[in-house]
Amino acid sequence: MRAPTKLAATAMAALSIALVPVNSASAAPTVVCNRYCDGRDAATAAGDRVAATSVLYGRAFRLHVDDTNAMGWASIDGGRAADEVWIDRSFDGGRTWPDNGRLGATTIPAGATGWRTSQFNVDDWNTNGVGALRACGKAGDRPEISCTPWVRGTWNAWDRRTAAATALMMRFDRGTGLFDGNGWWTGANALTALITNIQRSGMRSYQYAIASTYDKNVNARQGQFRNEFLDDTGWWGLAWIAAYDVTGDSRYLTTARADADWMHSYWDGTCGGGVWWKTDRKNKNAIENSLYIQLNAMLSRRLPGDTTYRDRARAGWSWFQSTGLINGSNLVNDGVNLSTCRNNGDTTWTYNQGVLINGLVELHRLTGDATVLAAARRVGDAMTTSGYLSPNGILREPNEPDTCGGDGASFKGAAIRGLGVLNTAVGGAYNTYLTRNADSAHANDRDSIGMYGSHWSGPFLGTNHSCQHSALDLLNAAP
Repeated sequence: MRAPTKLAATAMAALSIALVPVNSASAAPTVVCNRYCDGRDAATAAGDRVAATSVLYGRAFRLHVDDTNAMGWASIDGGRAADEVWIDRSFDGGRTWPDNGRLGATTIPAGATGWRTSQFNVDDWNTNGVGALRACGKAGDRPEISCTPWVRGTWNAWDRRTAAATALMMRFDRGTGLFDGNGWWTGANALTALITNIQRSGMRSYQYAIASTYDKNVNARQGQFRNEFLDDTGWWGLAWIAAYDVTGDSRYLTTARADADWMHSYWDGTCGGGVWWKTDRKNKNAIENSLYIQLNAMLSRRLPGDTTYRDRARAGWSWFQSTGLINGSNLVNDGVNLSTCRNNGDTTWTYNQGVLINGLVELHRLTGDATVLAAARRVGDAMTTSGYLSPNGILREPNEPDTCGGDGASFKGAAIRGLGVLNTAVGGAYNTYLTRNADSAHANDRDSIGMYGSHWSGPFLGTNHSCQHSALDLLNAAP
């Protein structure tokens, strides 16, 4: 990680109370040194922003942040001698706080009503630890503990787009090189959203995640990010094209080609063509075939003189049209009925709209065929005006759950990513829709460290890397 370079003047100050137990870990605190080392006197801070406050038995516990140096400290006011205050620090979005918490733990001295801790770093730039802090404390004569919400400085969080990317990186497992420990195809989408953010914001602090993911997983499953699910392979192929675009490293393009070739090996004459969803050859669905169009078109544009991938992309779109997967409402249903080789009428998941849109925009860029872009525009218009997929103008997954578990939490990210690509291609025609969704999510579906949930219309009910990358995709796409 690099040191802070671009910082905002203000950030959201959360005002809530949490009664929590002391973390049960017993390890001695680890001293983090960035510009300065943990334990620096708060009097030396370059700035003092009160980021969050909690109140218990008349005591006010506050978390102060020095945004210039990305450090924080805790204070207590309205107390009396022996009241305690300390800092907790987390590198996984507040799920755990190592080092026994209680960093800088101190008590109000005799004769005073307030006190403060020393300063502690928010992040650990030496180990790529993306952190958050909270202030905690208790009355000296009572057992209850009060903590502020988790917050962080504005380093790598100078606007809502970079803040969402930083929050996503709090869920990156530095051991596995995946998000939330083992997210596979959803991890490919999270990495793609992160790379898009690098391109959009210029913030390269988290570019290390690209090589980390690749090096730790390139030999997993069937190697080169291939497995039995052809849509999984397609997601990874797109992630590695994005990685190639940002880094210029040819090994990523080589892997993307291997992924496209693996998908092509499961294209056959059943129903006149199309890629199977899985290597067991039991289903042909919209998603893997939309990914096939996009991946092949993107590869062809990056391989001078190519005709192989171009022809595959064209064939993919011809087959897609022949099946009637785009219904009379210009929405994409989930798959093909193998008995009739026609649209099966199943759910119009959001990602089936967005990935086809993305694929068609890429095919238009490759071939210049205006009819292809017009088809993308029809699907985009349908997605954004559908009362089913966009009630009150806010994108919502069919049967959208409150929690962020399961595959569906990633769907809206892919959907809105494709719409954003189309928006650029047609001169901002969807700016209003994208802005409305981004504003709603930011206002109604976000916690104190920039984590987002499943409902972009609110309320915030929890997060994981899938919900987070979907929100990042939205913020990346919004003007």
